[in-house]
Amino acid sequence: MAQSFYLTKEGLADLKKQYDVLKRIRSAKTKGGVPEIWESEDLNSEYLSFQEDMTLLEKRIIEIEDILKNIVLIKPPLKKNRNVVGLGAAVSLEIDGDKDEFTIVGTLEANPSLGKISNESPVGKSLLGHKIGDEIPVSSSVKTVYKIRKIKYN
Repeated sequence: MAQSFYLTKEGLADLKKQYDVLKRIRSAKTKGGVPEIWESEDLNSEYLSFQEDMTLLEKRIIEIEDILKNIVLIKPPLKKNRNVVGLGAAVSLEIDGDKDEFTIVGTLEANPSLGKISNESPVGKSLLGHKIGDEIPVSSSVKTVYKIRKIKYN
């Protein structure tokens, strides 16, 4: 069974944009022609570099194609279920007296410095299914208690 990739609408748009750019780069590289394989009796370094670039480019294109075939779009839940933390939720938390906010996203969009944490991270996984007021202990290198203050879906 193929792995599912959870993406928001924005994440899907970004991935499609990246895919289109990579395909254009591939097309441009091959239109310019492949460098000669031999330069006197040695392999041409320009050819080797071209081959390495094309291999990396093809790998990424194939990877994105696999992701696009197996995406699950993150959508807001029904109104009656918006009081529970799920994928796509922006969760306001109290952590040891400090306040913070995270949005729970799939692993491909996770970027903790932007406040986007993965549903598979220890914190993300622990928050899923909880409601406002719940206190959730999360053990990583240090045990921390997260108290949910607010849940919002866009």
